[in-house]
Amino acid sequence: MDKILEALVSSSHPVNIKRAIVKKVIEAAEKEVTEEQCQALYHLTTRLILLGEDAFQRQVGLQVQEAYARFHRDEFARFLSKEYVLGLLQQGFDTLDRRDPAILDFLHGSLRLLISCPAVLELAPLLQTEFLWMICERPEPATCAKLATILTDFPQCIPREKAGVLFCQQLVRTFACFHCPATEERELREYVTQVTRVSALLQGIWKAELATLLPSLQEVFAIISSTDPSFEPSIALASLVQHIPLQMITVLIKSLTTDQNVKDASMTQALCRMIDWLSWPLANYVDTWVIALLKGLAAVQKFTILIDVTLLKIEQVFNRLWYPIVRQGALVVLSHMLLSFQHSPEAFHLVVPHVVPLVQSLKNDGLPNSKTFLLQFAELIHCMMYQYSGFPDLYESILESIKDLPKLSEEKIKFVLNQSAWTSQSNSFASGLPKLTSKSETGKTGLLNLGNTCYMNSIIQILFMATDFRRHVLSLPLNGSNTLMKKLQLVFAFLGHTQRAAYSPRSFLEASRPPWFTGGSQQDCSEYLRFLLDRLHEEEKTLSALQVTSPKPAPASPSAKTVYDAACQPVADVPSHSVVVEGNGRTLVERMFGGRLSTAIRCLQCHSLSEKEEPFTDLSLAFCPSMSQPLGPTDEHKGSSTMGSCQGAVNGGSESLEGSGKEGAGIRIERPVVEPTLSVPDLVDYFLAPEILENDNCYFCECCSALQRAEKVMCVVEAPEYLILTLLRFSYDATCHVRRKILDNVGIPVHMYLPIQQHGSSASAAASSSSDSSESGENLAKKLKPSHKEEGIMDSRTKSEKNGNDSKTVPYVLNSVVMHSGMSSESGHYYSYGRNVSSTDGYLAQPCPRTQGNSSLSEVSTAPMEEMGNCVDHKSMDWFLFNDSRVTFTNFQSLHNVTCRFPKDTAYVLIYRKQEVSGQSSNAGPVINSSILSGEPPLQKELMDAITKDNKLFLQEQELNARAQALQATSASCSFRPNGSDDNEPPGSCGPSGGGGGGGFNTISRLVF
Repeated sequence: MDKILEALVSSSHPVNIKRAIVKKVIEAAEKEVTEEQCQALYHLTTRLILLGEDAFQRQVGLQVQEAYARFHRDEFARFLSKEYVLGLLQQGFDTLDRRDPAILDFLHGSLRLLISCPAVLELAPLLQTEFLWMICERPEPATCAKLATILTDFPQCIPREKAGVLFCQQLVRTFACFHCPATEERELREYVTQVTRVSALLQGIWKAELATLLPSLQEVFAIISSTDPSFEPSIALASLVQHIPLQMITVLIKSLTTDQNVKDASMTQALCRMIDWLSWPLANYVDTWVIALLKGLAAVQKFTILIDVTLLKIEQVFNRLWYPIVRQGALVVLSHMLLSFQHSPEAFHLVVPHVVPLVQSLKNDGLPNSKTFLLQFAELIHCMMYQYSGFPDLYESILESIKDLPKLSEEKIKFVLNQSAWTSQSNSFASGLPKLTSKSETGKTGLLNLGNTCYMNSIIQILFMATDFRRHVLSLPLNGSNTLMKKLQLVFAFLGHTQRAAYSPRSFLEASRPPWFTGGSQQDCSEYLRFLLDRLHEEEKTLSALQVTSPKPAPASPSAKTVYDAACQPVADVPSHSVVVEGNGRTLVERMFGGRLSTAIRCLQCHSLSEKEEPFTDLSLAFCPSMSQPLGPTDEHKGSSTMGSCQGAVNGGSESLEGSGKEGAGIRIERPVVEPTLSVPDLVDYFLAPEILENDNCYFCECCSALQRAEKVMCVVEAPEYLILTLLRFSYDATCHVRRKILDNVGIPVHMYLPIQQHGSSASAAASSSSDSSESGENLAKKLKPSHKEEGIMDSRTKSEKNGNDSKTVPYVLNSVVMHSGMSSESGHYYSYGRNVSSTDGYLAQPCPRTQGNSSLSEVSTAPMEEMGNCVDHKSMDWFLFNDSRVTFTNFQSLHNVTCRFPKDTAYVLIYRKQEVSGQSSNAGPVINSSILSGEPPLQKELMDAITKDNKLFLQEQELNARAQALQATSASCSFRPNGSDDNEPPGSCGPSGGGGGGGFNTISRLVF
């Protein structure tokens, strides 16, 4: 029969005749056939299958072999013996090489004919060994794909146990050699199909034997982390990622990032190659693993690797956005890389030139998912331009291309940036390692205590939270200067953009500390604030005077003074395109904090009047005397605050806090916790109340040429943009000869009105106030009454309308408060509350009816909140608590109750922001263009370079510290004490949650830190 078949297939007869005869031969398989005939047919059909000259001969061989093997299985099993199979795999067949894919196809077909026969199990051990050897020889993708098909159909031929682990590792190694030189689409599709088939085999082995998974992944990392320049692993390894269980991410990333044996060069190479995998079209979860590794490296503070890889690969990742099949995963990785690279604009600026072409392509390609993708991409670009503002030449074309697309709110952008920074990454990948020193969840930066410098830290923070002042300072063109304003600008820039949790203001301390302040000792924050503002004011005046006397520049370029004044103009928000506005010769301090106070003294004998106006930057508010004392201000309380309130050109006065008395002498330590009986408006009323000068305090009248009884009236004639109020809490006790702190709890309203007397009307106010001197004591007593919330604002306004004097009230909203925690001026601790408020952030108040110049504020300012305009949510977390290096979220309710809970913690310095009134304009100048790109002004290049340099230094410091401590992590023991809450610990305390400064709540002799 074999001779007939061999002659037939090689004859020249027509194909149809050949097919008819072959059919007879196949039908004969059902009849009895001898062993010799079967073996001869099997040898002949094998030769036809492997060496057939054409498709007809190969087809005849397959059909005849399948028919005779079905009816004579035992004979076929004896034909396919171990020796025969071993010969095929080790020596090949005739002219065929042993690794020819045709041999594997033949073997696969033969095993399928014996699928239920015990012969397969007998061949399995042999095939396991031979297949392992075959994989070790790094066969081509086509051969591996055929082998994968055999092993998928016959899993009993897969190597087991240790051999199975070795087989998987060698298969991974083979994957690394799967390079594809093809350029035709058909060849590329075939290549991808082959790789997918082999990766599916590995997935099946990993699922069946979990012990093979981890060694396989270790082999993958060893391959991609290789620094051998002569070997470049295939991108086909990306197809394995989708088969790794996602539950293993944390374990694997932790193992990789904390392994001290993994060198930085190897980790960098591995991360770069994983990013290359984003180009593999069918690999799922590559982006997930890449981001997990990026976060893991950030968690263990290996910032050098992150910086190098980001700068090296960011453009490549961006280019993947052009290909729809890999676009979404590439965007996820690109977003993480850009948003986390916050210490420098370098990475973002590498991709800026490619943004506009991509946006235009996405708008025009017509793909269904392009619109959604474009929205996500535009949000990313808005975040990056917000983070690195100040490059209009780079961003103008981008803004034009995405102007029709929605953008995230400023709050959302800040949240995204805060959560994405390397210093904000979770340390879950690095348990047991030192916790990363990162910013608080607020996104705000603290200030390091440099040794009893909490007085300076609290003042810097409240000035920084004065939104409009901060924006003006950051906008000033001060490049190359070494002025105090430049140093303040640098501090503000770092507070807004550094990645450090706390910034060290040492340079600013040395430049701004008053000469009489002893380094390292307790100081008064109010005195420091007054000195600082005066220095800034005088410095600007001096520079302006020097510019006036110097030769004028060419008309084509504006002078520095013009630019400086333009930058100082008050704006609700910094515009993207501004018009230069002159500053009218006033300094920035005058425009922001300067007001004017008028003092009129009327002689009660000849009724002559003396009047003068003086500037002020703060009002020093004395406490009202007790009701048991004679009504009217005393020398100690009223005289010191009013007469000293205009010291210097723009200076407001307050009593000196110098003293040598020992703390605790004559001071009551225990005080009952009571609700405040006084409010800030009460103290303002007392400050502005008429004062009778008599007895030892008589007034020398020039008309009478003698000392006479007189009445003094003070009134504010020009309201500042920021109203600074200092509560004079430190007084001298003549009985005990010590300086004691007034611990009275003062109510702090969110909104208040300040009465402003029109220019030229203070004299009439003085006359009207003394028209009935017999009732002055009664009138003053009314003014000294504590405010009552049940008296509404409308009642106050109605009463004031009857007086009809030429005055008005200006609305203010609370911006920040400095608290003093302690029992005397010689010790304690300062911390502050603050929030972002601009001239339009509070509420748009309606013009208040004109009131009598000295009419009570208490009724107006503490009226029910629903009557004051927009309701204030006292529990919303829109306030920040600044306690040296610690910054936390808080709310107004916490500020309001702090003195009730901690009697030694009292409000000391308050800043209120003037609110724009409908129909009235700001005193400080016009509001410039209202188009807004960002709420904050763009940083100048000099500032950006300084911050970028420091951020890089910080990341290097963190990395070095982490490496040093990681070496000792196994032997070091760590203890952790959670932060205290406001309800359990005073915010100004010096425990682990406080800002430093000594003992706890019951400590008396606590120094300022």
